[in-house]
Amino acid sequence: MPRAFITGITGQDGLYLSEQLIDKGYEVYGLIRGQNNPKRALVESEVPGVKLITGDITDLSSLMRAFNTAQPDEVYNLGAISFVAYSWENAKLTTDVTGNGVLNVLEATRLYAGNDLSKVRFYQASSSEMFGKVQEVPQRESTLLWPRSPYGVAKVYGHYMTINYRESYGMHASSGILFNHESPRRGPEFVTRKVTQAVARISLGLQDKVSLGNLDAKRDWGFAGDYVDAMWRMLQADEADDYVVATGETHSIRELLDVAFKRVGIDDWEKFVFVDPQFFRPAEVDLLIGDPAKAKEKLGWEPKVGFPELVTMMVDSDVEKQRALAGK
Repeated sequence: MPRAFITGITGQDGLYLSEQLIDKGYEVYGLIRGQNNPKRALVESEVPGVKLITGDITDLSSLMRAFNTAQPDEVYNLGAISFVAYSWENAKLTTDVTGNGVLNVLEATRLYAGNDLSKVRFYQASSSEMFGKVQEVPQRESTLLWPRSPYGVAKVYGHYMTINYRESYGMHASSGILFNHESPRRGPEFVTRKVTQAVARISLGLQDKVSLGNLDAKRDWGFAGDYVDAMWRMLQADEADDYVVATGETHSIRELLDVAFKRVGIDDWEKFVFVDPQFFRPAEVDLLIGDPAKAKEKLGWEPKVGFPELVTMMVDSDVEKQRALAGK
Protein backbone atom coordinates (compact mmCIF):
# COMPACT_ATOMS: atom_id res chain seq x y z
CA MET A 1 0.00 0.00 0.00
CA PRO A 2 1.62 3.33 -1.06
CA ARG A 3 1.82 6.02 1.60
CA ALA A 4 1.20 9.73 1.03
CA PHE A 5 1.88 12.71 3.28
CA ILE A 6 -0.11 15.91 2.69
CA THR A 7 0.46 19.34 4.20
CA GLY A 8 -2.50 21.71 3.96
CA ILE A 9 -4.84 18.75 4.50
CA THR A 10 -7.63 21.03 5.82
CA GLY A 11 -7.96 23.05 2.60
CA GLN A 12 -10.18 22.17 -0.36
CA ASP A 13 -7.26 20.65 -2.29
CA GLY A 14 -6.13 18.59 0.68
CA LEU A 15 -9.62 17.17 1.15
CA TYR A 16 -10.13 16.30 -2.52
CA LEU A 17 -6.62 14.88 -2.90
CA SER A 18 -6.87 12.71 0.20
CA GLU A 19 -10.23 11.34 -0.97
CA GLN A 20 -8.80 10.43 -4.37
CA LEU A 21 -5.65 8.86 -2.91
CA ILE A 22 -7.65 6.74 -0.48
CA ASP A 23 -9.83 5.60 -3.38
CA LYS A 24 -6.61 4.56 -5.16
CA GLY A 25 -5.57 2.45 -2.19
CA TYR A 26 -3.15 4.83 -0.48
CA GLU A 27 -2.53 5.15 3.23
CA VAL A 28 -2.83 8.92 3.71
CA TYR A 29 -1.28 11.05 6.45
CA GLY A 30 -2.13 14.71 6.87
CA LEU A 31 -0.27 17.43 8.74
CA ILE A 32 -2.48 19.59 10.92
CA ARG A 33 -1.32 22.63 12.86
CA GLY A 34 -2.18 22.76 16.54
CA GLN A 35 -3.62 20.14 18.84
CA ASN A 36 -7.01 21.87 18.97
CA ASN A 37 -7.26 22.93 15.34
CA PRO A 38 -10.97 23.64 14.68
CA LYS A 39 -10.65 22.08 11.21
CA ARG A 40 -9.62 18.70 12.59
CA ALA A 41 -13.26 17.68 12.93
CA LEU A 42 -13.90 18.69 9.30
CA VAL A 43 -11.18 16.38 8.00
CA GLU A 44 -12.22 13.54 10.29
CA SER A 45 -15.85 13.78 9.18
CA GLU A 46 -15.28 14.26 5.42
CA VAL A 47 -12.26 11.98 4.96
CA PRO A 48 -12.26 9.63 7.96
CA GLY A 49 -9.56 7.44 6.44
CA VAL A 50 -6.85 10.12 6.85
CA LYS A 51 -4.39 9.75 9.72
CA LEU A 52 -3.67 13.20 11.17
CA ILE A 53 -0.27 14.24 12.53
CA THR A 54 0.26 17.46 14.49
CA GLY A 55 3.01 19.69 13.11
CA ASP A 56 3.88 22.95 11.40
CA ILE A 57 5.62 23.59 8.08
CA THR A 58 7.49 26.51 9.68
CA ASP A 59 9.09 24.08 12.16
CA LEU A 60 11.55 21.64 10.57
CA SER A 61 11.81 19.45 13.68
CA SER A 62 8.06 18.84 13.75
CA LEU A 63 8.21 17.95 10.05
CA MET A 64 10.95 15.42 10.67
CA ARG A 65 8.83 13.77 13.37
CA ALA A 66 5.87 13.71 11.00
CA PHE A 67 7.95 12.10 8.24
CA ASN A 68 9.18 9.44 10.64
CA THR A 69 5.58 8.61 11.49
CA ALA A 70 4.15 8.75 7.97
CA GLN A 71 7.08 7.08 6.15
CA PRO A 72 5.72 8.49 2.86
CA ASP A 73 6.37 7.43 -0.72
CA GLU A 74 4.80 10.68 -1.94
CA VAL A 75 4.77 14.15 -0.37
CA TYR A 76 2.23 16.79 -1.41
CA ASN A 77 3.04 20.25 -0.08
CA LEU A 78 -0.26 22.13 -0.21
CA GLY A 79 0.26 24.08 3.00
CA ALA A 80 0.18 27.87 2.57
CA ILE A 81 -1.51 31.08 3.56
CA SER A 82 -3.44 31.13 0.33
CA PHE A 83 -5.70 34.19 0.55
CA VAL A 84 -4.01 36.80 -1.64
CA ALA A 85 -5.69 39.83 -0.05
CA TYR A 86 -4.42 38.83 3.40
CA SER A 87 -0.85 38.65 2.15
CA TRP A 88 -0.65 42.46 2.04
CA GLU A 89 -1.90 42.67 5.62
CA ASN A 90 0.71 40.21 6.88
CA ALA A 91 3.48 39.88 4.33
CA LYS A 92 5.99 38.40 6.77
CA LEU A 93 3.74 35.59 7.98
CA THR A 94 2.82 34.84 4.35
CA THR A 95 6.52 34.69 3.50
CA ASP A 96 7.32 32.44 6.46
CA VAL A 97 4.55 29.95 5.65
CA THR A 98 4.05 30.11 1.88
CA GLY A 99 7.72 30.67 1.03
CA ASN A 100 10.02 29.34 3.74
CA GLY A 101 7.58 26.55 4.54
CA VAL A 102 8.35 25.04 1.13
CA LEU A 103 12.07 24.99 1.93
CA ASN A 104 11.34 23.23 5.22
CA VAL A 105 9.23 20.52 3.58
CA LEU A 106 11.80 20.03 0.83
CA GLU A 107 14.60 19.73 3.38
CA ALA A 108 12.57 17.35 5.52
CA THR A 109 11.93 15.23 2.42
CA ARG A 110 15.63 15.19 1.54
CA LEU A 111 16.72 14.28 5.07
CA TYR A 112 14.06 11.59 5.34
CA ALA A 113 15.13 10.04 2.02
CA GLY A 114 18.79 10.01 3.05
CA ASN A 115 21.00 8.34 0.48
CA ASP A 116 18.03 6.92 -1.43
CA LEU A 117 16.30 9.93 -2.94
CA SER A 118 14.35 7.64 -5.27
CA LYS A 119 12.19 6.40 -2.40
CA VAL A 120 10.08 9.55 -2.13
CA ARG A 121 8.50 11.92 -4.66
CA PHE A 122 7.60 15.54 -3.93
CA TYR A 123 4.85 17.83 -5.22
CA GLN A 124 4.84 21.61 -4.72
CA ALA A 125 1.64 23.62 -5.09
CA SER A 126 2.76 26.58 -7.19
CA SER A 127 0.28 29.22 -8.34
CA SER A 128 -0.81 31.24 -11.34
CA GLU A 129 -0.42 34.30 -9.08
CA MET A 130 3.30 33.96 -9.81
CA PHE A 131 2.60 35.35 -13.30
CA GLY A 132 1.02 38.49 -11.83
CA LYS A 133 1.72 41.25 -14.34
CA VAL A 134 1.42 38.80 -17.19
CA GLN A 135 4.13 38.94 -19.84
CA GLU A 136 2.48 36.49 -22.22
CA VAL A 137 -1.06 35.33 -23.00
CA PRO A 138 -1.79 32.54 -22.40
CA GLN A 139 0.69 31.74 -19.64
CA ARG A 140 2.78 28.58 -19.93
CA GLU A 141 5.66 26.96 -18.05
CA SER A 142 8.24 29.19 -19.80
CA THR A 143 6.42 32.50 -19.19
CA LEU A 144 8.40 35.07 -17.19
CA LEU A 145 7.20 35.27 -13.58
CA TRP A 146 6.19 38.75 -12.38
CA PRO A 147 4.29 38.40 -9.09
CA ARG A 148 2.07 41.28 -7.91
CA SER A 149 1.42 40.36 -4.27
CA PRO A 150 3.41 39.12 -1.26
CA TYR A 151 1.63 35.80 -1.77
CA GLY A 152 2.79 35.61 -5.39
CA VAL A 153 6.38 36.49 -4.41
CA ALA A 154 6.37 33.77 -1.72
CA LYS A 155 5.05 31.24 -4.24
CA VAL A 156 7.84 32.15 -6.68
CA TYR A 157 10.41 31.48 -3.95
CA GLY A 158 8.91 28.06 -3.24
CA HIS A 159 8.67 27.29 -6.94
CA TYR A 160 12.32 28.01 -7.64
CA MET A 161 13.44 26.27 -4.47
CA THR A 162 11.66 23.14 -5.70
CA ILE A 163 13.47 23.40 -9.03
CA ASN A 164 16.73 23.93 -7.14
CA TYR A 165 16.29 20.76 -5.06
CA ARG A 166 15.40 18.81 -8.20
CA GLU A 167 18.48 20.00 -10.06
CA SER A 168 20.91 20.01 -7.11
CA TYR A 169 19.98 16.77 -5.40
CA GLY A 170 18.25 14.82 -8.15
CA MET A 171 14.98 14.74 -6.18
CA HIS A 172 11.80 13.75 -8.00
CA ALA A 173 10.29 17.17 -7.21
CA SER A 174 7.54 18.61 -9.42
CA SER A 175 5.59 21.85 -9.28
CA GLY A 176 2.02 22.28 -10.45
CA ILE A 177 1.36 25.86 -11.51
CA LEU A 178 -2.32 25.71 -10.73
CA PHE A 179 -4.65 28.37 -11.99
CA ASN A 180 -7.73 29.30 -9.94
CA HIS A 181 -9.61 26.20 -8.92
CA GLU A 182 -12.82 26.25 -6.93
CA SER A 183 -15.41 23.97 -5.35
CA PRO A 184 -18.15 23.91 -2.73
CA ARG A 185 -15.29 23.40 -0.26
CA ARG A 186 -13.66 26.72 -1.16
CA GLY A 187 -13.35 29.15 1.77
CA PRO A 188 -16.00 31.91 1.89
CA GLU A 189 -13.28 34.60 1.76
CA PHE A 190 -12.52 33.72 -1.89
CA VAL A 191 -14.53 35.64 -4.48
CA THR A 192 -16.17 32.62 -6.14
CA ARG A 193 -17.49 31.24 -2.87
CA LYS A 194 -18.33 34.73 -1.60
CA VAL A 195 -20.52 35.14 -4.68
CA THR A 196 -22.23 31.73 -4.59
CA GLN A 197 -22.91 31.98 -0.86
CA ALA A 198 -24.35 35.48 -1.27
CA VAL A 199 -26.48 34.39 -4.24
CA ALA A 200 -27.88 31.54 -2.17
CA ARG A 201 -28.70 33.83 0.73
CA ILE A 202 -30.23 36.52 -1.53
CA SER A 203 -32.42 33.91 -3.25
CA LEU A 204 -33.67 32.76 0.16
CA GLY A 205 -34.34 36.28 1.42
CA LEU A 206 -31.53 36.08 3.98
CA GLN A 207 -29.31 38.82 2.50
CA ASP A 208 -29.92 42.03 0.53
CA LYS A 209 -26.66 42.63 -1.34
CA VAL A 210 -23.05 41.59 -1.83
CA SER A 211 -20.06 43.95 -2.00
CA LEU A 212 -17.24 43.08 -4.40
CA GLY A 213 -14.10 44.63 -5.87
CA ASN A 214 -13.04 44.68 -9.54
CA LEU A 215 -15.84 43.10 -11.57
CA ASP A 216 -13.72 43.14 -14.73
CA ALA A 217 -10.89 41.00 -13.36
CA LYS A 218 -10.57 37.79 -15.37
CA ARG A 219 -9.47 34.37 -14.20
CA ASP A 220 -9.04 30.85 -15.52
CA TRP A 221 -11.35 28.91 -13.18
CA GLY A 222 -11.47 25.13 -12.90
CA PHE A 223 -12.75 22.48 -10.48
CA ALA A 224 -10.46 21.57 -7.58
CA GLY A 225 -11.38 17.90 -7.87
CA ASP A 226 -9.98 17.85 -11.41
CA TYR A 227 -6.80 19.69 -10.43
CA VAL A 228 -5.75 17.35 -7.62
CA ASP A 229 -5.79 14.53 -10.18
CA ALA A 230 -3.08 16.45 -12.06
CA MET A 231 -0.99 16.57 -8.86
CA TRP A 232 -1.12 12.81 -8.53
CA ARG A 233 -0.27 12.32 -12.20
CA MET A 234 2.87 14.44 -11.82
CA LEU A 235 4.23 12.10 -9.17
CA GLN A 236 3.53 9.02 -11.31
CA ALA A 237 5.63 10.41 -14.20
CA ASP A 238 9.10 8.96 -14.76
CA GLU A 239 10.70 12.40 -14.73
CA ALA A 240 9.89 15.32 -12.44
CA ASP A 241 8.91 18.58 -14.13
CA ASP A 242 6.77 21.70 -13.84
CA TYR A 243 3.27 21.87 -15.31
CA VAL A 244 0.64 24.54 -15.85
CA VAL A 245 -2.75 23.17 -14.76
CA ALA A 246 -5.60 25.25 -16.20
CA THR A 247 -8.69 25.10 -18.39
CA GLY A 248 -7.35 27.44 -21.09
CA GLU A 249 -10.50 29.60 -20.76
CA THR A 250 -10.93 32.91 -18.98
CA HIS A 251 -14.03 34.43 -17.38
CA SER A 252 -14.70 37.72 -15.64
CA ILE A 253 -16.35 38.31 -12.28
CA ARG A 254 -19.33 39.64 -14.25
CA GLU A 255 -19.68 36.28 -16.02
CA LEU A 256 -19.46 34.53 -12.67
CA LEU A 257 -22.31 36.72 -11.41
CA ASP A 258 -24.38 36.05 -14.55
CA VAL A 259 -24.21 32.26 -14.16
CA ALA A 260 -24.65 32.28 -10.39
CA PHE A 261 -27.69 34.57 -10.25
CA LYS A 262 -29.38 32.91 -13.22
CA ARG A 263 -29.12 29.59 -11.40
CA VAL A 264 -31.53 30.96 -8.77
CA GLY A 265 -33.78 32.66 -11.33
CA ILE A 266 -32.42 36.21 -11.07
CA ASP A 267 -31.46 37.81 -14.40
CA ASP A 268 -30.86 41.39 -13.23
CA TRP A 269 -28.10 41.03 -10.63
CA GLU A 270 -26.82 44.63 -10.77
CA LYS A 271 -29.21 45.81 -8.06
CA PHE A 272 -27.80 43.22 -5.64
CA VAL A 273 -24.08 43.86 -6.31
CA PHE A 274 -22.13 46.85 -5.03
CA VAL A 275 -18.55 47.72 -5.94
CA ASP A 276 -16.53 48.58 -2.83
CA PRO A 277 -13.03 50.09 -3.28
CA GLN A 278 -11.81 48.30 -0.15
CA PHE A 279 -11.87 45.03 -2.09
CA PHE A 280 -9.55 46.27 -4.84
CA ARG A 281 -6.00 44.93 -4.63
CA PRO A 282 -3.08 47.41 -4.27
CA ALA A 283 -1.68 45.85 -7.47
CA GLU A 284 -4.33 44.13 -9.56
CA VAL A 285 -3.83 41.02 -11.64
CA ASP A 286 -6.21 41.62 -14.52
CA LEU A 287 -5.97 38.61 -16.82
CA LEU A 288 -4.87 35.08 -16.03
CA ILE A 289 -5.33 32.29 -18.56
CA GLY A 290 -3.22 29.16 -18.64
CA ASP A 291 -2.02 26.89 -21.44
CA PRO A 292 -2.32 23.30 -20.15
CA ALA A 293 -0.95 21.72 -23.35
CA LYS A 294 2.08 20.19 -21.60
CA ALA A 295 -0.03 18.58 -18.85
CA LYS A 296 -2.44 17.22 -21.44
CA GLU A 297 0.35 15.80 -23.61
CA LYS A 298 2.72 14.40 -20.98
CA LEU A 299 0.33 13.53 -18.14
CA GLY A 300 -2.82 12.70 -20.10
CA TRP A 301 -4.70 15.17 -17.91
CA GLU A 302 -7.92 16.89 -18.96
CA PRO A 303 -10.28 19.13 -16.95
CA LYS A 304 -13.72 17.51 -16.80
CA VAL A 305 -15.88 20.21 -15.18
CA GLY A 306 -16.55 23.37 -17.21
CA PHE A 307 -17.10 26.88 -15.86
CA PRO A 308 -20.95 26.88 -15.94
CA GLU A 309 -21.07 23.43 -14.31
CA LEU A 310 -18.62 24.55 -11.63
CA VAL A 311 -20.58 27.68 -10.70
CA THR A 312 -23.86 25.73 -10.77
CA MET A 313 -22.38 23.08 -8.47
CA MET A 314 -21.26 25.73 -5.99
CA VAL A 315 -24.56 27.66 -6.03
CA ASP A 316 -26.60 24.48 -5.54
CA SER A 317 -24.40 23.45 -2.63
CA ASP A 318 -24.68 26.85 -0.96
CA VAL A 319 -28.45 27.01 -1.46
CA GLU A 320 -28.74 23.65 0.29
CA LYS A 321 -26.45 24.73 3.14
CA GLN A 322 -28.14 28.09 3.68
CA ARG A 323 -31.59 26.56 3.53
CA ALA A 324 -30.59 24.05 6.21
CA LEU A 325 -29.06 26.79 8.40
CA ALA A 326 -32.20 28.91 8.07
CA GLY A 327 -34.48 25.96 8.69
CA LYS A 328 -36.29 26.53 5.38
